[in-house]
Amino acid sequence: MMAVRLLELHRVLKPTGSLYLHCDPTASHYLKILLDAVFGPRSFKNEIDWKRTSTHSDSKTWSNNADCILFYTKKEKGFTWNTPREPHSAEYIKSKYGNDDEDGRGPYQLDNMTSPSPRPNMMYDWKGFPFPEKGWRYQKETMAQLDADGRIWYPTATNGDLDVTRRPRLKRYLSEMDGGVIGDIWTDIPPLNSQAKERLGYPTQKPVALLERILSASSNPGDVVLDPFCGCGTTVHAAQKLGRQWIGIDVTHLAIGLIEKRLRDAFPAVTFQTHGVPQDISGARDLARRGREDRNYYFEFEKWALSLIAAQPGNLGKKGADRGIDGNIYFGKTSRAIVSVKAGDNVGVSMIRDLVGTLQRERAEIGIFLTLTPPTRPMIAEAATAGLYEEDGFAPVPRLQIVTIEEALALRDRSVRLPARRDDTFKRAAREEDGKAQGALDL
Repeated sequence: MMAVRLLELHRVLKPTGSLYLHCDPTASHYLKILLDAVFGPRSFKNEIDWKRTSTHSDSKTWSNNADCILFYTKKEKGFTWNTPREPHSAEYIKSKYGNDDEDGRGPYQLDNMTSPSPRPNMMYDWKGFPFPEKGWRYQKETMAQLDADGRIWYPTATNGDLDVTRRPRLKRYLSEMDGGVIGDIWTDIPPLNSQAKERLGYPTQKPVALLERILSASSNPGDVVLDPFCGCGTTVHAAQKLGRQWIGIDVTHLAIGLIEKRLRDAFPAVTFQTHGVPQDISGARDLARRGREDRNYYFEFEKWALSLIAAQPGNLGKKGADRGIDGNIYFGKTSRAIVSVKAGDNVGVSMIRDLVGTLQRERAEIGIFLTLTPPTRPMIAEAATAGLYEEDGFAPVPRLQIVTIEEALALRDRSVRLPARRDDTFKRAAREEDGKAQGALDL
């Protein structure tokens, strides 16, 4: 499965491009052999170890708490690279930057001003200080500018006069110094715990910071980023945030629906095109028709329909008995709406009664009947008999709601009337400051 995809990714990758493959240690050695065959051993740059969790106290061997990220480039040399750096540690700053003139420029350290090799044109006296054996590091004009800028520290005797037996030194300010180069063991990007703000509820979601580090190092603004296994869309989110163009690919409607919602929540002005999913009612009918011919497509229609109203699949998209629950929407503190999806041409009042029965059995607050075919009048009347659901502080809403696919396509999650959605499953992505529109690339 991976071999043919890696061959195609190598084919479309620009000469300046890179490939990062994220996997766990059970597969990394097999994939590295495969990548060596496709890219060539000399194109291998690093195996990055990302600490994705703390150690497990019940582990019977060394606790497995890291994932592997294999880094390859298209060409051995000439690939895009922006050296990533980390901030200096508090211990390093304390030991190296102990001077501060309280002039607003912050702490600094003193550095040598002597030339590392003999330079006759740098052998001049400076303010009574004789030149070092090999000369000064700077020409006289540069020395004068450093002095005018207050960048030179002069040694003084106890009486306050310059001590010409010692040497002046250069002030190097912490604010002007780059941090250390980041290595290939990453322990500073924590995984997403259950309380993380960016967590959306997708089981394999990675932190945006992890992808930001990778994209910042190996691409520039305006470059194209491709993620062929984009899951819940962390890579395309990071690419949009950093001003890269992007293409994301996934095979499940669950993932695509979540990515669409994530991008619209985080970047309200974002524009993108989604291919391979219905865009209008005729496309919905075509997917439903294929579902009637092939059961696998039926489940894809179901997951796509649920994504329109931001509902979680009742069994997270797995096949099997659903007990009348195709999806769930959580709202309020502990309340739940259950969703029944119907893709057939024939819908009737008995289906509404079935949903009422499921509602009672599950002790859910609201039922949503999401249908491709418009409901009949008896169905609408039967739904009305379920009455209203009331929650303190909110206007009453129908306890059983019939929503057509056409309405869901137009209104998305606004087609469902709920007192207050809860940020439990597939939460709303935090809004990002987005001054960089995607343009015409694709999902």
